Formats: sequence, C-alpha cells, structure tokens
Amino acid sequence: MDNKDVPSWILSLESDDLEFIKKFVLNSGSLKQLAKDYEVSYPTVRIRLDRLIQKIQINEEHNKGELISFIKNLAVEERISLEDAKLIIEKYKEEKEVK
Repeated sequence: MDNKDVPSWILSLESDDLEFIKKFVLNSGSLKQLAKDYEVSYPTVRIRLDRLIQKIQINEEHNKGELISFIKNLAVEERISLEDAKLIIEKYKEEKEVK
C-alpha cells in the first residue's frame, strides 16, 4: 500500500492509538481482554475507545474547518473542557456568520 492511499484519519492518530487499534483487532474486539492486556478496568478501556472514536470522527468532519476540529481535539484530549469547546465553537460560528 502506498502512503498516499492511507486514509487521513489513520495518519492523524498517534502511535499509541494505532497500537490500541491493533490490540483491539487481535483480541477480536474484546474490551474485557484489552482491559486485561493494559491492566486497567473495563470502564477505562471503554473511555479510551470512546476518545479514539471521537478523534476519528473529528478527522472525518474536517470539512467543517480546521479551527473547529482543533478545538474539538483539545476537548477530546481533555486539554479544555467540553463546555468551553462548545462555547468557543459557537462564538466562532456566530462571528463567521456576521462577516
């Protein structure tokens, strides 16, 4: 497979995300087994999977603009709160409509 054929959502993931996906597939999608492999609780693995899903969805929504995707990524990575992210995006959309 040529690098240009690799989907952008895969290229946007970090190496630990890709390792998680690999383990997920090798364990036939068993979150219980992943929890054992990572030596964490099932809810911890579920949260990690949910965040990974969000990262992929954000990348797929790139047509909404890079700034919005960037803000959503900050929220997914818990660098800003979800509430703050929503406020910033709402303000951005309002200002964009005014122009």
